[in-house]
Amino acid sequence: MNYKVGLNICFFVAFILSSCSNKKEGVTTQSLDQKQITEKLVEANIAAIKAENLQIDKLIVSKRWKMSETPTGLRYQIIENGNGNNASLTKRVRFEYDVKLISGEEVYSSAKTGPKEFRLGSGGVESGLEEGILLLKLGDKARFIIPSYLAHGLSGDQDKIPPKATLIYTIKIIDLE
Repeated sequence: MNYKVGLNICFFVAFILSSCSNKKEGVTTQSLDQKQITEKLVEANIAAIKAENLQIDKLIVSKRWKMSETPTGLRYQIIENGNGNNASLTKRVRFEYDVKLISGEEVYSSAKTGPKEFRLGSGGVESGLEEGILLLKLGDKARFIIPSYLAHGLSGDQDKIPPKATLIYTIKIIDLE
């Protein structure tokens, strides 16, 4: 299921649920209470996450990548081992990167914009990217598959990353202070 279909399903479910409580010209309709609405939305989100995970798993198998998975659902693979210090909260990290959609389309690259830099633990980047970098050390090169809920979620980045997009990051840590 692609992200547009999943998003449309969520909107459709929300529309149907909200319209069930409308009363028009003496006609009474059965209304759903807030608990039922919440349960339906949770079910829709679980189904969307399952579909996204199946898509990720198919990609990993097709590429024959040997990846590990964190409890949050981030997939990662160390491609080259560095020999520097470990990343940790409050350290400033600088890295080269390539970001692709699960379709393989490149959306961002340090080859075009230069390395990215931020302070770990201060936010401002995808939570899945920060989680992955905290698994690395200076000089490591790694691949991350970041599910949409650990990336830009339902809204995308309002630029090149669409809503509900799974991201594939390939990064190399070039500085860690």
